[in-house]
Parts: sequence; C-alpha cells; structure tokens
Amino acid sequence: MTAAKGEAPPIRATYRLQFHRGFTFRDAARLVPYLDALGVSHVYASPITEARPGSTHGYDIINHNRLNPEIGGEVDFRVFAAALRAHGMGLIVDFVPNHMGIGPDNAWWLDVLEWGSDSPFANYFDINWHSARADLEGRVLLPVLSDQYGVILERGEIKLRFDHAEGTFSARYFDYRFPISPRSYAAILAAGGEALAQCARDFAAIARLPGPAARERAAQLKRGLAARACAGLVADGIATALAQFAGTAGDPESFAPLHRLLEAQSYRIADWRVAGEEINYRRFFNINDLAGLRMELPELFDKTHQMIFELVEQGELHGLRIDHVDGLFDPRGYCEALQKRAGPSESPLYVVVEKILARYETLPDWPVAGTTGYDFVNQVLAIFIDPAGEAGMTRLYRRMTPRQDSFDEVLYACKNRIMNVNLASEMNVLGREFHQLAMREWRTRDFTMGRMLAALKEVVAAFPVYRTYVSPRGASADDLRYIDWALGIARKRWRGADISIFDFLRRVLSSEAAHPNDDASPGGPLNAAMHFQQVTGPVMAKAEEDTAFYRYVRLLALNEVGGDPRRFGMSVAAFHHLALQRARQSPRAMLSTATHDTKRGEDARARLALLSEMPREWGRRVFHWLRLNRSRRIEVDSEIVPDRNVEYLFYQSLFGAWPSGLAPDDIAGIESLAERLGAYMIKAVRERKLESSWSNPSADYEAALTRFVRGVLDASRPNPFLVDFHAFIAAVARPAAITSLAQLTLKLTVPGVPDIYQGCELWDVSLVDPDNRRPVDWETRRALLDETDGARSEGLARRWQDGRAKLFVTRRLLAVRRLHPDLFAAGDYQPLEVTGEKGQHLCAFARSHGGLSMAVAVPRLVHQLYHSEETAVWGDTEIVLPPDGVWQDVFGLRRLDQRDRVPALELFAGFPVAVLIGERGMSEI
Repeated sequence: MTAAKGEAPPIRATYRLQFHRGFTFRDAARLVPYLDALGVSHVYASPITEARPGSTHGYDIINHNRLNPEIGGEVDFRVFAAALRAHGMGLIVDFVPNHMGIGPDNAWWLDVLEWGSDSPFANYFDINWHSARADLEGRVLLPVLSDQYGVILERGEIKLRFDHAEGTFSARYFDYRFPISPRSYAAILAAGGEALAQCARDFAAIARLPGPAARERAAQLKRGLAARACAGLVADGIATALAQFAGTAGDPESFAPLHRLLEAQSYRIADWRVAGEEINYRRFFNINDLAGLRMELPELFDKTHQMIFELVEQGELHGLRIDHVDGLFDPRGYCEALQKRAGPSESPLYVVVEKILARYETLPDWPVAGTTGYDFVNQVLAIFIDPAGEAGMTRLYRRMTPRQDSFDEVLYACKNRIMNVNLASEMNVLGREFHQLAMREWRTRDFTMGRMLAALKEVVAAFPVYRTYVSPRGASADDLRYIDWALGIARKRWRGADISIFDFLRRVLSSEAAHPNDDASPGGPLNAAMHFQQVTGPVMAKAEEDTAFYRYVRLLALNEVGGDPRRFGMSVAAFHHLALQRARQSPRAMLSTATHDTKRGEDARARLALLSEMPREWGRRVFHWLRLNRSRRIEVDSEIVPDRNVEYLFYQSLFGAWPSGLAPDDIAGIESLAERLGAYMIKAVRERKLESSWSNPSADYEAALTRFVRGVLDASRPNPFLVDFHAFIAAVARPAAITSLAQLTLKLTVPGVPDIYQGCELWDVSLVDPDNRRPVDWETRRALLDETDGARSEGLARRWQDGRAKLFVTRRLLAVRRLHPDLFAAGDYQPLEVTGEKGQHLCAFARSHGGLSMAVAVPRLVHQLYHSEETAVWGDTEIVLPPDGVWQDVFGLRRLDQRDRVPALELFAGFPVAVLIGERGMSEI
C-alpha cells in the first residue's frame, strides 16, 4: 500500500534511527525497503534540524529551521522522504524545543554575546540578567576556561582577533569565540593610530544610539571596515591596535587593556568550575553548552517551528516526539500550541512527549498521544521480576556492601549533592526569587535568604515526581497532592524552630499566592512557582537516574530510566490493569523497551531480571567470584579499588552485557567485551560522584579500576573466573532469551504503538550510551530477515543464539499488525483466565475487534519453569480461550480446533511464546 503525498499513513509500529554524520538521509533511504519488509509503518528519527558540527546525537540544535547538513541537505532528505512514501511509510521526528546548543556555531547566541540585552534574541534564551553578583548585572556568565580567569588571561591564552571578511573583532580562546560589542570598537580602533581615527570616531557615535539604530549603524560601519581591510588599507593600523591588547608573559599589568575591554562586554568569561554555583542562564540539566529557551514566547515558538510545520503541511512529516517536555515553562500550553499550529484535522497531529512518570503518576490530559514509553519499559519488566526473590536479593546486597542505606536515603543524599554542587546556581536563583517574594509582605519578610534556600532544598529533595504543572490555569488535584507530600516530608526533616516558612512555600507553589488573572509575568508568585517546576525535574533526573542508580545496585534491572528500584516486581493482574488503562486513555502511546537513553539494552535487562528468581545461587556465585578476583583489586589512597559495591555493579553489568554465544577462550571477543565494560565502569563511577566524577575525575582511581576490569576479563591466559562466569551464563542463557521473546511479544500486542530501537530486532545486550549507539550491522539483519521469510517457529527455537528467533517474532507480529491495524488500534483488551499449578508463570490476554479475536500467552519467571530442562515444566496449567471458533498459531502456523481451553504444554510445544488469531486473520500471512 502506498500512501498518497500529504496523506498520513496510519501508525502501527515505529523504528528509531539515530542520525549523525556516519548515518545520513541517504543511508536511511537505502534502509527503507528492509524496514518495510520488517513491517514497521514509520521511521522515528532522532533530531534532523541543524546541530553543532560533529554532534553524535543531534540534540544540540543551533538552527531549528535548517536540516542538519552533516546528515544530508534538502535533496537528500527528499530522497529519503520519497523512499518512505513509495513504501507507504511515514516519518516521526524528534524535536527539541527546550534548549539550543550554544557556542561559535549559533548565530542567535553570538548576537546575544555581542549586544547583550539589546539583542533581538536576548529574550529567547532563559537568561537572568540581574544576578546577585554586581559584575554579572546585565551580563552572561560563560564558564568555559580550563583554569581561573586571571591565570588564563596572564598566560596569554585569550587573544583579540580581527576578521577581515566581516570587519569584526572577537576575543578568542582556542575554539571559543567571544564577539566584541561594536560599542567597544572605538577603544580598539583608537589604538590603531591616524589610519583608523575616523573609524574610531564613527564607532564612538554608536554609544549614543538606541539599540536597533545602533545595530543598523554598526552593521554599516563593519561592512565599511571589512572593505577597507580586504583592500589592504588598514592592515598596519589593525595590527597596531591588536598589539595594544596583547599582553606579555611575565608582565601581569600588560594584560590590563585586554581585561578592561573584556569587562566592558555583555558577558563574563570564567573558569568552567564556577558554573555550578554562578551560571545565570538555564541549562539542559547541568550541561553548560545547552542553553534553555523560553518557548512560551509566541514569537519564538513561531520562529523555531517554521520548517517542521512546512514539512507537516507538505506531507513529509507525520508526527513529533517532543524532547524533555518537562523543561518547558508551560508544557500544556506548548502542546496546545503544537496542535493549534498543525491546524484543523480529522485527527490531531501525532505527538508523543518524553516524560518520566512515577509509578503512581499519570500523564496530564494534554493534547498528545502519550509518552515515549519509559513507563512501559518498566511495566513490562516488572512482570519478569519475582517478588519472592526480594528478601533474598536484599540480604545478599547487605552482605555485599558495608553501608545499609535504603534507596530513599541514597536518593535524598544524591539530591542534596546535585543541589549543592551540580545545580547550585539554579537553586541560588530560585532562592533569591522566593526570598524577594517573601520580603514584599510583613508576615514573611523575616525569612532570611539562607533559610529560604535551605527550605527550598528540603522541598525539592522530597519531591516525589519530576515536576508539577501549576500554570495560569491553576493547580490540579495531583499537583496539590505532590506539593503537600513534599512539604510534609520537608517539615519533618527541618531542623529549624520555625516551620511557618513552609506555609509560605505552599501558598506560592500551589498558586494560592497568585493574584486573580496572574499571567505568570516575571517577579510574581506564579512565575516563581513555574520556575520552581523547571528545577525539580533536572534535580530528580541528575540525582536518581545519573547518580543514585549507580550507587544503589541491589538489582540493576530495576535501575532503568523511569524505573523505581524500590518496586520489586508486579503482579500479572496489575499489568493487565495498566494495559486496560492505556487502551482507554492513550491507545496510541509509544511502547518502548530500548531507547538511545536507556541504561542497558532490552535483552540485557530481561536477563538481569532472572536474578530475582535465584538470589541464593546468584549470591553463591558472586562470593566465589569475589574470592577468585581478590588479587586483582588494587589499593589507592588507603582504599581498595573496586570496593564491594562497585564490584557488585561490575558483575551484574557483565552478566547483562555478555554476548550470546561468546566463549571464554575467544580472545578477540573477550577483549572487545573488556573494552566495553571498561568504558562503562569509568562512566558508572563518574556518575556515582563518590570516588570520581565528571567534574573532578580521579586518574589514579580510574586507572586502578581499569586494571581490575582488564585483569578479570583477561582471556590470554588461564582464567578460572571467566570459565566459571561463562558456565553460569550458559546455564541461564536460554531462559533469558525466552524472557526476552516474552517481553517482545507483549510489546507488539498490548495496546499502544510499539517502537523498535535501531538494531534491536536481534539480541540487544548493550550498555548505556555510547555503547547503545554503536554502528548497526544492517547486512546481517537483511540476510537473517531473508532467511526467516516463510520460516516456521520449530527450527528457529533451536537456533536462538544469533537472534533470528527474535527477528522472526518481530516480523511475524508486525505482519499481523499490518494486516489487521484496527485490531491493535481499537481492539479491546481482555485478561484471560489461567488455571493449574504453574498459572502464576503465565501472562495471557485476548484482543478483539470487528469479529476478529487474538489470544496472546507468554511465560514469566522462566528460570523456575525450565531449571535444567529443555522444555518448561507446565504440569496441568491451561489457558481459558475466548469463544472464537478455530484458531491459528501465528508462529507455528498450526490449526487449533475449537475449544474453550488449551494446555500450556501443548501451546508452547514448538515455540516458547504463543499468539493465536481467528482462522480468517491468518489467511494472508
């Protein structure tokens, strides 16, 4: 089926592609026939708008209205779009509204640096122009230097340069460019002698002009200066002028002219280490070169969305994934603006938002299809976690680590660390904003700045969700519940005598302090509440996902984006309840099991879930490995490297990442694995922020840890650890693979739109990025797809090691989705009754629509089912089928005569997962 140009193909399943200079639009166009044969309906692309040169991910946008030239220009994109259209497929694009990459490649940012608050782009960036520091009033802090400003200045590393082609002056620090304001040109040109005297007088006159007029006149003068420079008329004068601003090493006073010039600019260049406490623009988390945008401004929204909606109107783009929606000032308002801009339609623009939901949280009723699927990642994982194993895994973890902190205690410590170090500047700005509000009223003016900041930190540390959504529309019941939850905990932790400060905070955070018709203008209580909401999310993300998840490692499978390590498993009934809820509320929400940001691959996570079923055996093995590898630990500064907690993290990570079929004597294969694990462990300890960190890496500690990993994974000599570890992996590899197939089957059949992350149609045992962004072997996948064409499940079940069974399940179920889209888009969801002694090991449900039914059954807690057996021990377990006549086995192509129930032993005789469909539903597969 080929969709007409402008017609949005119905969305059935997506395939995520990561674009960068090594994978372009042309590469994607060549891949389209394979993706069509696989059965997906839409390519789901990483950002395609222009990013900083060399970007490996595309989220550092520098121009929202230009295609990224590194992945192909207009012509290449049209080739890609035409290939999709020829195969009846659509395109969904990842869009980044929250922030931009800043630096020498961003014209808007350079203009802000040149003109300060007079720049027409100044309001687009979320800059605090009125900092507490006097030397930052009306200026932007640029924390880019490798050392203190004075040290760098006196080394002569900051140099004044002139661009002959543009007629502009800039300060240069290696690759960084800092434009000099034209209002300062007179001082520079005056040092160039008589040849530049008139130019100096012309530029001096700019100081008396208002902003727009000054910009226009400066542009004229710069063009004139460039013309004279290119003609060689002012070369000597320019050289003389620049020399006056070039200091001499060993003579600190000689740098005074350059220092005075820099002090006159709309920015302050600083040591990168000051960013945490003093940076005065909102960032994406704590990344200095990603500056927050004020997307709530209609003018900015219109400017940044022009190209995207042109592609929508041209029928080349059919949906959007909104990156980091929680960073926006008003997420609901933004989503409404998207749909309004998309225009009237029989169905709204397909939009999913990157939103992390707590297990007790639901997505607000925004005009979107749902989330990008991190909630599903953890929901589907949970039914493969054995709650009965929690006590055993907890006892093992307590034996492993000397500290006995609960996850709540670890998270609290991590949040405080983030607020006091990484995001201290954001907290300081927030503290001043709330303090200024308090000083306006006599009842609250005695709250000191120190107390206000401390109280805010306690509230943020206790916040149970990423953020609330208080706005001019008010606060929802959920918003108030989360605010009161945090305030209640903060009051209990408060060490001060007066807790009335929390009453003040509640009035502001809940919008009670706002005046009627408050429009969230700067300086008001509603504006403060909405700024608070932009801070709690980054604190939670950096503290939980990027710190606590690497400190508290009781079971790594649970430490996933959007996950909760305190929640040890879920009942099948609870899973059914969530599926029913999704069918009613967001049937087109995205379902993910792997993304570019997940902490580990979907099959690595599924394998790790098996550990919950065997805490005793796992513990015995771990302590055996501790003894085998004792001699490989190294003492650094009186500390053993690695400590028991880090070593336990290593063994779990190795267990998840071990490639299927890798033998312990495969020297090249083990070496490759060691490289991956070595890089991962360095990232892990930096994320932990204890022994080392990104801001203060410990070279000695990291070298010792690398030696440990290399020694443990040394296959060049006899290695008892590798032999024993491989034996353990081999014993659980098949149950792990079956768990993965069960997880996949659920993703492809429950309500929602399944997404396949690039390459994950085969086994995915990757680690966190950059490991999960390695190049994909497309040729192997094409060859295996051809081999599975028309294949039957029986033979594939015996050849599961290379991933072809996973590819087979993916292709077969996507084919069913293609043939019967309404069954999946609008079909009901009915949990099926399971009886017998192993009933707790099954998840089964039916879906039906328009007289067609489908029954799905997958095993769970698989290790207990198989033990050392080749087939599962099902006993008398049966699944009660819906009354639908004759059934066809989607995988085995068997025919099941009419019956009201089927034994599990029979159902899974040829393949470990089962999908049955009414006989007429299989006619075209």
